Amino acid sequence: MAETRTEALHRNAEGLDIQAPEAILVSLADAQIEAAKAVRNAIPAIAKAAEIIAGRLRSGGKLAYAAAGSSGLMALADALELPGTFGIQRDRIAILIAGGDEAFKTLAGGPEDDTEEAATAVANAGIGAGDCLIALSASGTTPYAVRAIEEAARRGAATIGIANNRDSALLRQAETAILLETPPEVIAGSTRMGAGTAQKIALNMLSTLTAVHLGHVHDGYMVNLMADNIKLRDRAARIVAAVSGRSTDDAARLLEKSGGAVKTAILLAAGADSADAAQKILEEAGQKLRPALSALERDPGKDHARTKK
Repeated sequence: MAETRTEALHRNAEGLDIQAPEAILVSLADAQIEAAKAVRNAIPAIAKAAEIIAGRLRSGGKLAYAAAGSSGLMALADALELPGTFGIQRDRIAILIAGGDEAFKTLAGGPEDDTEEAATAVANAGIGAGDCLIALSASGTTPYAVRAIEEAARRGAATIGIANNRDSALLRQAETAILLETPPEVIAGSTRMGAGTAQKIALNMLSTLTAVHLGHVHDGYMVNLMADNIKLRDRAARIVAAVSGRSTDDAARLLEKSGGAVKTAILLAAGADSADAAQKILEEAGQKLRPALSALERDPGKDHARTKK
């Protein structure tokens, strides 16, 4: 088998174990920065993928992540934060990791070769037409990830592959291929490092742009966050205050009136007569706050915006 970039020896690796600690850390830090820069070349593919995901979620579909090992941890980190950050319902997100729940204790390597487990996981998650699956693998050849993307495609789901090696099986199988061509690792093959860093950055970009498409971001604010603790309730009030120009006390009262919905509270501050009226405006604006505010400002007396309490 030909050596891949993710298995090759880094140019600064020779004699690494006898270098001064500070010199080792400089090499590690520089390699992480170099890996992060590789994401820039993938921007067009990430943009295309975000549009696909947003379309599936907007139409009621699910988003699934499938991966093994370190790539699985990157997928897990991204997927678990979507409900709290962007208000995407938890039952619309599936996380398929080789080894299942046991992977969170041992992260054993064996399950990444289990193609039957991958196919079963896709089936059990109910992934099919109208859904989207993202599969990740640093090498691009991990059997679990490749089989998951094949099974998802067979069932009619849109598929996105993220890998760090060019012309790999995962990228060939994916409908949308995201190549993160990171340099060799300072510790050869330890793809939890540079490759993992690039994957995490790409996933951050992908999920954030998806949220923008869905109307969950306004200026630099997460206006669809799920405020389920003290910190996030305070953040929600500050967002409402910042966008509406109201005081934080007023914002907190509006959030109570809106049932904690940030966008609804902002529309109430802008003149919508009730939470129901505000939600109707949002529906007509595709859940996007900016056009909803424009509609309310343009037609303040329109029936859908000025219903009686």
